[in-house]
Amino acid sequence: MLTLKANYFADVFGYDIYIVNTDSAEKQPFYSLSPNVKVINLAIDFDKMHGKPFYKRALLFVLKQAIYRIKLRRCLNELKPDITVSMLRREVSFLASIKDGSIKIAEAHAQRDSLRGPWGQKANIFKILFSQMWIRKMISSLKKMDCVVILTHADLENWNELNNVSVINNPLPFFPQLQSTCASKNVIAVGRYLPQKGFDMLLNAWKLVSDRHPDWTLRIFGEGMRDVLAAQVNELSIADSCILERPVSNIVEKYLDSSIFVLSSRYEGLPMVILEAMACGLPVVAFSSYGPNEVIRDGDDGILVENGNVLELAERISFLIDNEDVRKEMGKSARNNIQRLEIANIAEQWRKLFERAVLHQNNV
Repeated sequence: MLTLKANYFADVFGYDIYIVNTDSAEKQPFYSLSPNVKVINLAIDFDKMHGKPFYKRALLFVLKQAIYRIKLRRCLNELKPDITVSMLRREVSFLASIKDGSIKIAEAHAQRDSLRGPWGQKANIFKILFSQMWIRKMISSLKKMDCVVILTHADLENWNELNNVSVINNPLPFFPQLQSTCASKNVIAVGRYLPQKGFDMLLNAWKLVSDRHPDWTLRIFGEGMRDVLAAQVNELSIADSCILERPVSNIVEKYLDSSIFVLSSRYEGLPMVILEAMACGLPVVAFSSYGPNEVIRDGDDGILVENGNVLELAERISFLIDNEDVRKEMGKSARNNIQRLEIANIAEQWRKLFERAVLHQNNV
């Protein structure tokens, strides 16, 4: 999303765009950046904390955070940007205190109740306390921002501690010329093999679907906890109809070769895979949560299912398998409806936000 928006603002709107990075100076950006976008790497290397004992990570974090603060202040004072946008990362705790003259905006890419701090809500009491402290500090820091941008209107009420929140959806990453015919006997899911994505529930649902429709195949593209899911596939005896695929660079072709997209996530902000699938003309069956509810028009371009209800998920997938005409009409509606999130529309919302912020600052 950062790459997509940065490229558009630099190439179409003519903004001077700088991306300030903290890690992986030796690596090229995974997504192609416009030559008009400039990258500055501060070489803080937070990633090098991974794998170390908790107490070492805590000490390193404090040290690296202090270095980051110094380097970012120096960087912004040299650049003198009009607007500085935080991706709600480590700089959010001190960004508003940097007096470089820029408007400070924070951009949240996860729903409010999924934010658990850098160590999550695990059993270790110290990690839990540290994460809770981190969240309280984050909210305090966000109150000092000029604006906080979140992804969905449904999530807005969860940020009731703040009075500076705006909602802007993620843009479509692509809109291919071709679209699925929704005629193949393939169901597709895409995402990391992690508990959040709920693939364990999808596999249980697929067992019910495959018993009724043994000629259909489910393909899940991703990486992560493959061994856990593979063991579940074997336990359910669905290896003939469920394939755990590796990530691919030609995911659009995989969407186009499918007829139904399934999102089984336990929670989501605004999942890009739904936008991608709909742009390719696929109806989506998804567990109800903030992101899917924002995008899917239930019964028109997809189907929303009670979150965690495996039986209903299986029933709704089977419904689309059994009703080819409905499936194809939903696929057409999905492709038409999702065009409202094309980058031109979303970038215009951002530009208006920037212009309002600048106007307000000039009038203060």
